[in-house]
Amino acid sequence: MSSSVQRLKIWSINKYHDMKNFFCIILITLLSSQTAGAGVPLVQKQGDSLYAIRMDSVTMTIDVNGGKIRSFRYGDREMLSQLPWPNAYGSTFWTSPQKEWYWPPVPEYDRLPYSVKQRKASLVMTSQVPRTHQYRITKEFSVDPTDTAFVVSYTITNMSPLERKVAPWEITRVVNDGGCIFFDADLEDITPAGQMDFKEKDDIVYYQPDAKPTNRKINADGEGWLAYQNHGLLLLKRFQNLDTHQPAPNEAEIQVYVNRGKTYIELESQGAYTSLKPGKSLTWTVRWYLRPTKDCFQ
Repeated sequence: MSSSVQRLKIWSINKYHDMKNFFCIILITLLSSQTAGAGVPLVQKQGDSLYAIRMDSVTMTIDVNGGKIRSFRYGDREMLSQLPWPNAYGSTFWTSPQKEWYWPPVPEYDRLPYSVKQRKASLVMTSQVPRTHQYRITKEFSVDPTDTAFVVSYTITNMSPLERKVAPWEITRVVNDGGCIFFDADLEDITPAGQMDFKEKDDIVYYQPDAKPTNRKINADGEGWLAYQNHGLLLLKRFQNLDTHQPAPNEAEIQVYVNRGKTYIELESQGAYTSLKPGKSLTWTVRWYLRPTKDCFQ
């Protein structure tokens, strides 16, 4: 168990006597089950382009097109956005900084077919290499039964003849229909200030998303985890904790984007900005947890 999660566990136990503390309820629910173990994971092909990895009550479904995580469910309860618009559903992966490709996302990384190797308890998907950007993206999806975590490892390989700098970037979309985003950061370090109504309690910052007619995005230096609670489910993601100098220029370890109106939210995390010589790679891993829990504001 990482020091960040151990810190959360100690903090939660210290707060356990106050059952009105919704963070306590959520984290106790998650952490008390982390060491319980789980059944053997099952990988199945579903139709022409979808693969499902199932462990106990949790299923992650991955689409060959873009190598996207299309669904993350506890039983029949869905956590990810299923909106039909392009770039408004599921969980994807881009290279950072964004200024190198701006918009739209690079098709070879975000929507074109990946090659697939199906193993007994994991999937490996590999992107095409775009002529303009010349990185190859490899995604490995597996499960750690001892931690009841779904493990997603992203590898970026520099296929160009030049040494280049790049950072990994995971973008996970959820529906904006109530819920709570929270992570460990200082309130005054969330930038730009005033974009979202974050509050602070017991060294944790949290935000109950609202609906405004504008798109908004914040950056934050977190502690290696980001959580979202909604509809009786908790999604918690763990990743490398970065120092403030490690993200790519004008990027951050944690980012939250809220689309206009009550449509969707992006929960984003980034790894370290790394120099890669030709042919060299970096690998960055995100551990996903999904648990039933009580609502934040009930």
